[in-house]
Amino acid sequence: MKKLINDADYVVEEMIDGYVKAFPQYVRQLENPRALVRQTLDADKVGVLIGGGSGHEPAFMGYVGAGMADGVAVGNIFASPPPGPIVVVTEAIDQGKGVVYVYGNYAGDIMNFGMAAEMADLEHDIEVASVVVTDDVASAPKNEIGKRRGIAGEFFVTKVASVAAALGHDLAGVTRLANHANDVTRTMGVGLSPCSLPQTGKPSFTLAEDEMEIGLGHHGEPGIEKGKLETADKVVDRLVTAILEDMPIEADEEVAVLINGLGSTTRMELLIMFRRVEQLLSERGICIYRSFIGDYSTSLEMGGSSVTLIKLDAELKKCIDYPADCPMYVQK
Repeated sequence: MKKLINDADYVVEEMIDGYVKAFPQYVRQLENPRALVRQTLDADKVGVLIGGGSGHEPAFMGYVGAGMADGVAVGNIFASPPPGPIVVVTEAIDQGKGVVYVYGNYAGDIMNFGMAAEMADLEHDIEVASVVVTDDVASAPKNEIGKRRGIAGEFFVTKVASVAAALGHDLAGVTRLANHANDVTRTMGVGLSPCSLPQTGKPSFTLAEDEMEIGLGHHGEPGIEKGKLETADKVVDRLVTAILEDMPIEADEEVAVLINGLGSTTRMELLIMFRRVEQLLSERGICIYRSFIGDYSTSLEMGGSSVTLIKLDAELKKCIDYPADCPMYVQK
């Protein structure tokens, strides 16, 4: 599997270097090269820090900017950032109001962000709260929701946390609203083809040409079922049905919809999927308040897509509508 790289051992460093040079109006690099913050930080607000492994672009570093995160810690490909850059970003974005970490529910992230929070408290007297995203319906049953992975729904949780901070909520208020967003966000995905890590150049998993995998993880973690490739409508029916069985949504309730590509799925396919999502929700009297369609959290060049629904109330709608201006995400 071919990639346009130089040295496989330095892809993350060269990517970050290119990113900082391409978007100097948005971000600056700190003394730790894996630590990036907004070029201009808003004063007197709670800081919002995101992060995770590389290979999910535009997540996570693409979401640093006005209306979104204040800083990001960048890990190796599909690997959590270590505590060092997390602490450096925490210190840089703290305005005396504390900092909220938003990250996915993975062992490495929980360990490293947890260590960083302790270090920020002990070494810098910065109060840190964590919001752990658990939107992946396929990764654990409903009675074990705390074991679920964080995938594309992390975009919505990050947006809500960031807007809550921008609107002046205190640390407890930002944490509460972000956790509320996580509680009403669900995602189901389908994998069609593998990606390859730059260090190996080999497929990360195996699927036959006529196969798909429902519930495949963003790092190639096993899903819940392999089977023959189905039409877009049938796949969407399965994904949306699973979400609505897990999180019932009543007629006249409102949702935001995210149709997320995993890296190599075309906008054509994503729009065909959205068409069916809209039909299914309309049949149930569920109102789509706003739609997001594109690559929001990828897995290198993996083929496939996911559907995310966030159930909205007045507070969350205000956050979803809030403008954003980031290198890889702009909302008017």
